Amino acid sequence: MPLVSIQASLHRAQAEGYAIPLFDVFEFHSIVGTIAALEKKRAPGIVALPSRWVEGPHAAAHVAAVRLLAEEAPVPIALMLDHGSSFEACMRALSLGFTDIMYDGSRLPVEENIATTKAVVRAAHALGVPVEAEVGHVGLGADYESLDSARDSLTDPATAQRFVEETGVDYLAVAIGSAHGLYKGEPQLDLELLAAIRQRVDIPLVMHGGTGLSEQQFRDAIATGIVKVNIGTDLMLTASRRMGEVAQSPKPSFFAYTAAISKAYQERCAYYLDVFGASGKA
Repeated sequence: MPLVSIQASLHRAQAEGYAIPLFDVFEFHSIVGTIAALEKKRAPGIVALPSRWVEGPHAAAHVAAVRLLAEEAPVPIALMLDHGSSFEACMRALSLGFTDIMYDGSRLPVEENIATTKAVVRAAHALGVPVEAEVGHVGLGADYESLDSARDSLTDPATAQRFVEETGVDYLAVAIGSAHGLYKGEPQLDLELLAAIRQRVDIPLVMHGGTGLSEQQFRDAIATGIVKVNIGTDLMLTASRRMGEVAQSPKPSFFAYTAAISKAYQERCAYYLDVFGASGKA
């Protein structure tokens, strides 16, 4: 079916108490594996391209690959810009036909983040495209020693409420203790903080930095209000390990490498769909 925004699926997930994963993809075989998992699990899903891909010379080719493969799938699939680095990057994604946009101004002072997010929302909504933004900042796992070490960058509930009210954003990424990439220390989530944000904000809440969290941590976060979870690093690491296994096999071949990428993505995406409760929800 044609690419569709994930907005309606997120609202259903919020009402029914499950979450929808976003899967970061980086080349054709990762796209194939991701969409195969969504088909097999009969789940709605989000295929995401990072900002640097959208700003690069082959952006249209990446988008075309996702669009064509999604059209062959009988489940709703969204194409989302992940961590749009600027207003211009978001406009580029809109021109390419992305169904959902994330603008990430979380490193900026809150007033500047609000102003740019507001401009992105205005432009995207004119085209019927929902927008995600981030308040608080989800940092790098390499810098993460403990929840206390990340405390200064966590989302303030009052600021989150103001941010949503002033920008008109559709989904909100919150910093509650997760981090991007592999964790230096043991990941911990501040569920009390998440509950406080949920009380003030009624739009779908998003957790970035899903790699490295336990199944119980995912379930607790979803039960407390998370509706969308971003997954990237685990998919890449699993695919890399599988390619390493091919390299050590008696007869490594190019086709074995590419098949390993697709299979790794399919298996790990299917795993997260099950854990988050999204399987069978298409």
